[in-house]
Amino acid sequence: MKSKVSKLENRALNIGLVIVAALAVALISNLFVRISSPRPDPTRVFNPTGLLGDIVQVDVRNGCGESGLAGKMTDFLRSYGFDVIEHGDHTSFDMDSTIIIDRIGNLDAANQVALALGVSRGRVISDVRPDLYLDVSVIIGRDFRTIHPFRSVQESK
Repeated sequence: MKSKVSKLENRALNIGLVIVAALAVALISNLFVRISSPRPDPTRVFNPTGLLGDIVQVDVRNGCGESGLAGKMTDFLRSYGFDVIEHGDHTSFDMDSTIIIDRIGNLDAANQVALALGVSRGRVISDVRPDLYLDVSVIIGRDFRTIHPFRSVQESK
């Protein structure tokens, strides 16, 4: 009887050790990914036009006409700590590519938004417009399925 109980106890301990080891591997790999991949920083480092506050202020515009995109991107950017002060439709729906526009002469802020969205720095442009009272504008293009807020939605379907 004693040997039968010992075998059951050993089996339970072995299963428990395997589960703990798997959890440890998962936690270590997540830590490595978090450390090795840069995270966007919504804190304004440079403020040439004297905007209020320390958080990068963003305007999101839908430039492709697909319903609801500006709102979804607003939620996504806010989850990263950016201050999305306005969202809505762009003046036209003919944008092929999503672009990030520096509005105050602070490319770092625009690059942080691009990092959050997974947009290459090649699509970050500067069009300084201090009259807009914000750091960055995002115009969503027809390529929206290739950027972070919408990529995960497509992959889960």
